Amino acid sequence: MDSALTTVGLPIALGIIMFGLGLDLAVEDFRRVARQPKAALAALGCQLLLLPALCFGLVLLLDLEPLLAIGMLLLAASPGGTTANLFSHLFRGDVALNISLTAVNSLLALLTLPLITNAAIDWFDQADTVKLPLNEVLEVFAIVLIPVAIGMTVHRYRPGFAARMERPVRIGSALILALLIAGILIDQRDNVLDYLTQVGLAAALLCSLSLVIGYAVPKALRVPHNQAIASSMEVGIHNSALAIFVAVEILDSVKISVPAAVYSLVMFVLATLWGLTITRSASRPTASQKPSPR
Repeated sequence: MDSALTTVGLPIALGIIMFGLGLDLAVEDFRRVARQPKAALAALGCQLLLLPALCFGLVLLLDLEPLLAIGMLLLAASPGGTTANLFSHLFRGDVALNISLTAVNSLLALLTLPLITNAAIDWFDQADTVKLPLNEVLEVFAIVLIPVAIGMTVHRYRPGFAARMERPVRIGSALILALLIAGILIDQRDNVLDYLTQVGLAAALLCSLSLVIGYAVPKALRVPHNQAIASSMEVGIHNSALAIFVAVEILDSVKISVPAAVYSLVMFVLATLWGLTITRSASRPTASQKPSPR
């Protein structure tokens, strides 16, 4: 799909999304991760270890065709983004923890994303069809990290402007991402129903299980509820724009980008339902909190 949508639209969308993330970031956010090791390590462990293994099991269980399976693992390897921060805010999570995790995860993805994606390419015997060279991965993350650095600079020196721009940038990011997803689905309109049939269940299961695991593991470690919500959104909501960009611009395969596009459609519904579920369950009084009968 060599068009203005991918050659111009994708880099712009990714840049705006990462600039918006930078507007919320400060150097202190990286220090906060070190001061909250239990919550941060639980979320990062789920994101970096459990999710790729879970996704690999899903694609084998559902017997996805190779390029779609690679797209699923690319999606699982992609870090969280501004959407995860937004959902955490909506459902009373620890947004500062979200921002910190997204920042650290984006840096770690420099290593983990090419490792996981190339392992998937080799496993599914597609090395002759697609490849993910390290130098091009570094170029992608330069595109990602430079807007973040600019956003952080604005946050530091113009905090008032950063605060005013936060909402418009988030809305703009969502709209541009929606246009990109629509463009991919239109480009693949002859196959879209087939793709939904093949990968819709996998995307929905990955999203649902990621949200639950991202919440359950920290809770089992006695992490505070608001930090468990933040972890759930960070682990369960991935940077679809990054996955689409890598698939289309680096791997030169629209088909590999389809799981990320389909995931983006189901994620909003599933994350909303999950957020409502965990906030309502937390607001219910426990047996010890219920008033005793007179």
